[in-house]
Amino acid sequence: MTDAPTSRVGAGASTGAAATSSARPAAAPVIRKLDEQVVNKIAAGEVIQRPASALKEMLENSLDAGSTQINVLVKEGGNKLLQITDNGCGIRKEDLPILCHRHTTSKLREYEDLETLSTLGFRGEALCSISFVSHMTVTTMAKGAQYGYRVTFKDSEMEAPGPRPVAAVPGTTITVEDLFYNVPTRRKALKSATEEYGLILDVLGRYAVYSTGVAFSCRRHGDARPDISTAASATRVDAVRSVYGADVARELLPLKVAVGGATGPEVHIDGPMGLRVEGLISGANYSIGKKTVLVLFINGRCVECAPLRRALEGLYGSLLPKAARPWIFLDVRLPPRQVEVNMHPTKREVGFMHQAEIIEEIRRAVEAKLLASNDSRTFATAATLQTQLPFATLPPPPPSQRPSQSSQHQDQEKGTPQVGGNDDTAAQEEEEGLEEEQGCEEDAGAKRRRRESATSRGLKRTGT
Repeated sequence: MTDAPTSRVGAGASTGAAATSSARPAAAPVIRKLDEQVVNKIAAGEVIQRPASALKEMLENSLDAGSTQINVLVKEGGNKLLQITDNGCGIRKEDLPILCHRHTTSKLREYEDLETLSTLGFRGEALCSISFVSHMTVTTMAKGAQYGYRVTFKDSEMEAPGPRPVAAVPGTTITVEDLFYNVPTRRKALKSATEEYGLILDVLGRYAVYSTGVAFSCRRHGDARPDISTAASATRVDAVRSVYGADVARELLPLKVAVGGATGPEVHIDGPMGLRVEGLISGANYSIGKKTVLVLFINGRCVECAPLRRALEGLYGSLLPKAARPWIFLDVRLPPRQVEVNMHPTKREVGFMHQAEIIEEIRRAVEAKLLASNDSRTFATAATLQTQLPFATLPPPPPSQRPSQSSQHQDQEKGTPQVGGNDDTAAQEEEEGLEEEQGCEEDAGAKRRRRESATSRGLKRTGT
């Protein structure tokens, strides 16, 4: 009786061991070099994750080309059509055959150039990756040329018949159609067209706020009015108003930070910390944000920094009621040799020296700005509710409620205590009301006496 369960367990163990041994390869697998097409498709899926990431790469190329006008056209959230047009320097005809080859770029020659890099792009991967997962057409005209050229690309190679002369204007237009047409799993994993379009607007809006001097526009295919439209002559606050709305723009406070030494390329990697920050931060009245918006640029690159975000969220949560979610724009300048830009496949993160000290300096500057902003605040009318930061001094009353010097001098001569203008008016109205009440009582008493005298005279006549 006791041997049967034991035999079952032993049989099960032997079966599992047999299954495990059969799953193991009999010999070591052969290591092979992947085909170039396979390598490029794998890399394309890593660099181009969705329509918004494709737009970011092309947008940075347009800015590197010195463009002052960038227009974006989107259809079905960028899945069907994603087109970007700029007025930059254009592309030479001689460079078109290798335009979409991997690691071809005009921004980098040696690895050491990364230490002082001033352009947004440097790998030469973006257009190659896009050409592997879409149908891409490039129309370009270099400045000074008499006409432009149009060429189509597939799998990083230029398709026949090659560059064709076309009428064009200086600049470049890149048209991306049927994104992820050959990667059905990625295409089905994307969000709805509306959500993808919202991500495109978010990327373009961040660069529109940062890049003063450049006009941006973005619209859906078939719409007459753009959803984002900024002018090259607009200020940064005007750009915020155009992209994020007037409710955000009216509550922003300017921020400037200068700490340490220089921030130029002459500073060595082991040199002292240098920090320059220009930004806009939401004040105590900003309460419409449902989530924190941190538009962060480090040396001109739109990046994310989780430690900095957490520090600022904690600061606003401790100062404002209900843990209000802030809106923050920061343009951070650091010595280029102390910033590592080649850390992330999509360049969304960078590494930099003195990270803890830099985050603390920014946090303290934001805290000081929020507390100091209360000195100039006034209490609002009943239609608007102002928020007072804790531990901050109360603001002085507005000038309209302060007693004038002449009234104070007259009160001192009369020996009466000084009161505000509103109190004098209230006292005068109260005295006038008492006089009116007394007058009404006197009139009523006179009428009553006349009635009584008339009644007595009538009684006397009746009695005689």
